[in-house]
Amino acid sequence: MADNLFTVEIITPDRIFYHGEATMIEFNTVEGEIGVFKDHIPLTTVLAPGIVTITEQEGAKKAAVHAGFAEILGDKVTLLAEVAEWPDEIDLERARRAEDRARERLEKKDANLDVVRAELALKKALVRQDILA
Repeated sequence: MADNLFTVEIITPDRIFYHGEATMIEFNTVEGEIGVFKDHIPLTTVLAPGIVTITEQEGAKKAAVHAGFAEILGDKVTLLAEVAEWPDEIDLERARRAEDRARERLEKKDANLDVVRAELALKKALVRQDILA
């Protein structure tokens, strides 16, 4: 095993989405994008919807992740995600319809609208489309 490998786990409420060894992982947090190599300083942060790139020795894998938490330790990174999807699990037409619905809700500016929820739905739909682009 190479000296620069560390363990990566992505766990959702319904499955262990990913478990493997990586040389780097990149993902979005509420503070911005982060890239992690082995022996990163310990950190716990909040995930934001975005594309996760896991760089393995054989190449990179990309997944869409929607909110959660990340724990970074020297030899392990764990993402606890609300939802994680590989590109082949995403229905592009469904994501486009979700984007349209979210945009319509935001444009109506209904007094009862949960703006944060509608904006999050829009971000999730856009991430799903971005990973397929």
